[in-house]
Amino acid sequence: MSKRYDNRLTVSRLTQTIKLNTLMKTLALTIAFLFTFIQSQSLFAQTRKPAAFGREEYIEVEKNVKLHVIDLGEGQPVVLIHGWPLNNEMYEYQYQYLVEKGFRVIGISLRGFGKSDRPYGKYDFDTFSDDIKVVLEKLKIENATLGGFSMGSAVVLHYVTKYNGAHIKKLAIFGATGPSWKQREGHPYGITEQGAKDLIKQTKTNREQLVAGFGKAFEGQEGGLKSESIKWLESINLNASPYATTQAISALGDLDLRPVLGKIKMPVAIFHGVNDKLCDYAQAEQLNKAIEGSYIVKFEKGGHGFFIEEMDKFNTELEKFARN
Repeated sequence: MSKRYDNRLTVSRLTQTIKLNTLMKTLALTIAFLFTFIQSQSLFAQTRKPAAFGREEYIEVEKNVKLHVIDLGEGQPVVLIHGWPLNNEMYEYQYQYLVEKGFRVIGISLRGFGKSDRPYGKYDFDTFSDDIKVVLEKLKIENATLGGFSMGSAVVLHYVTKYNGAHIKKLAIFGATGPSWKQREGHPYGITEQGAKDLIKQTKTNREQLVAGFGKAFEGQEGGLKSESIKWLESINLNASPYATTQAISALGDLDLRPVLGKIKMPVAIFHGVNDKLCDYAQAEQLNKAIEGSYIVKFEKGGHGFFIEEMDKFNTELEKFARN
């Protein structure tokens, strides 16, 4: 019995030893495989050429506030600022055109609009200008053409006068809201005081109806914009922060740029639709008188949406101005 027991014990130990050796071999093979796999992945990461150019899509302008930036192409920089309550998506049909013509084009969504952050705080023209300054500094932009549409025209005019044209070589104004968006003493152009109050109230009580009417009012003549284009503009407008929408238009009502326009000494092109229902053509004429050396580009068919209605002319005139 003792001998038989010893044999069984020996066989058991031998079996355990075989299993242990098998397990150790399997473990060693697994480790070797994992090591080889990790090495191959690391080598792939080291040898792959990045597809992206490494440009930031979101740029921090102050703590906890980032702006969304579209940054395409290479070459002379063109920086575009949207209108109210649009965002940088409005220049969809300008971005690729300018890139193909050899420009670097940058569209900035102001805080509160589009994909940019929408913090509680100030939405005035000092804030917008300060934000633009940070973006241009971080992107190391110099000698740019800066363009602004509608409310954005007031933003860029305020920027170049506040910062003495820092980073900017030329200024393009599209569908100007000023020198002053509201009628004032000595300036009988633009919206009335009561009209501004009614519009501001509507942003807080019936914003969707306001935006619907706003989109239709973009066309210069009946049928000037396709229904799909109007819906597209409305969708961009509705994407704004309601709070920022109210605060920004209120700040525009407080802004009077007439005293500072004489400071602008760079080349200035003023694009305006003759049939603009939202910003009277007289606003373009007033800017032209106030800014020495500026010139007007008339869009005979277009209204406030002339960047779509007369897209080819808009793009080629902007290209010509930015290139010369």
